[in-house]
Amino acid sequence: MKFIWETALSAIGRQVTSDSFERFFGRLVFDTYDGDVCRLTVDDQFLRDWIDDNYRGLLEAELEKAVGRPCKVALRVALPAVVAPVVVPAAVPPAVASLHANTASVPGASGIYLPAVQVDAEDPDFPEFPLNPHYTFDSFVVGPSNQFVFAACESVAKKPARAYNPLFIYGGTGLGKTHLLFAIANTLKAQNPSIRINYLSAEEFTNQLIKGISGRGMDAFRERYRSRCDVLLMDDVHNLAGKERTQEEFFHTFNALHQSNKQIILTSDKFPQDIPKLEERLRSRFTWGLIADIMPPELETRVAIVERKALRDGVNLAPDVSFLLASRIRSNVRELEGALTRVVAFCSLSGRPLTRELAAEALKHVIAEGDKGPNIETILRIVAEHFDVKIADIRGPRRHRAIAHPRSVAMYLCRKHSQASFPQIGESFGGKDHTTVIHACKKIECAVATDGAVRALIQSIERKLPA
Repeated sequence: MKFIWETALSAIGRQVTSDSFERFFGRLVFDTYDGDVCRLTVDDQFLRDWIDDNYRGLLEAELEKAVGRPCKVALRVALPAVVAPVVVPAAVPPAVASLHANTASVPGASGIYLPAVQVDAEDPDFPEFPLNPHYTFDSFVVGPSNQFVFAACESVAKKPARAYNPLFIYGGTGLGKTHLLFAIANTLKAQNPSIRINYLSAEEFTNQLIKGISGRGMDAFRERYRSRCDVLLMDDVHNLAGKERTQEEFFHTFNALHQSNKQIILTSDKFPQDIPKLEERLRSRFTWGLIADIMPPELETRVAIVERKALRDGVNLAPDVSFLLASRIRSNVRELEGALTRVVAFCSLSGRPLTRELAAEALKHVIAEGDKGPNIETILRIVAEHFDVKIADIRGPRRHRAIAHPRSVAMYLCRKHSQASFPQIGESFGGKDHTTVIHACKKIECAVATDGAVRALIQSIERKLPA
């Protein structure tokens, strides 16, 4: 009956923000389904209370849809293992004993032992959320659409505050931005368990700021994010738009961390220049380090994502089924994984074999008609306008660089965004052979990975493409 829970979870993922899904629902563990009661486990009392107060209705509503009858949720807290206290000889003065009990000498990223780090007691106003251990670099499927941002995140995890600071990741919803944030955090924690990592969304930053102002707790708020922080991970910074006091506070927080050589990693649905009502001083700081985009995965990567999830869940998936899912759901990795969950649940509940026909039937009311991306004609027009050349010239036989380069860029973008095959693209470009298209795509793909100017050019054009 675990499939019922996964079906409900997939539906919930389409109704809440990516940040809320990862931080609240990503920590829920299915236990049993018995007598119309779905029993779930969390590993934190605060998280349990938060879900109970804010999401119980949503959980029970989606479970009822998945089961077909009313269903209740029972939440249980699995207590962590008790850590034995540090024993200090009685002869040691109390002040020294206190110091020993609350400090630790730990190796830094370079292997050199750093000064002991104070272990702070948890502040109820700023609760710690456990990082999802499943979101690691090893579990992230890498393809041409995310290879650059993946490499940038790995570099930051290996050399925090020395590789790229800040690291600004932007891309659409459900493409893996939060996964990469958690992968960085999990890697840093493995290297240095005492490192102080603060993870939150821009919306939560605003909420905590309001709470600090109303409760006269600004000193604690500022201390947490400026003094008691080695790494700041902030999701959805585009939500700072239009919030003047929040932007003011974050500006000073950013400066304090950057000047102290602390790592800052930000994610956004938008490029910094495209975030409306954002102060120029913040916009400027977002571009100080490295800006890396994460694009919708191409067909081959989507197939790999489906097959990786199927393998992880112990599902025997035929190639034609994985190809169907990957070819029909194109823009959102979370929806793609949710579609697989729905198909497997449909198979289990109907008692039929998992075939391509069954998968198509299970997804007929889920797959969005608008999820088709820009067509070849649209891409051609936008590329022609960007380079100030004629569409007829791009399609024509001329090989002058002023035409050949825009043609290669257009072919690359058509392959990446339109889902057209190489032969189809070649036919649309004046009947060119598919090997010409392959060569052009590989040339631009290589340039994007190695040449910052070309990468910036592609990103600039992609921002003009319709969603």
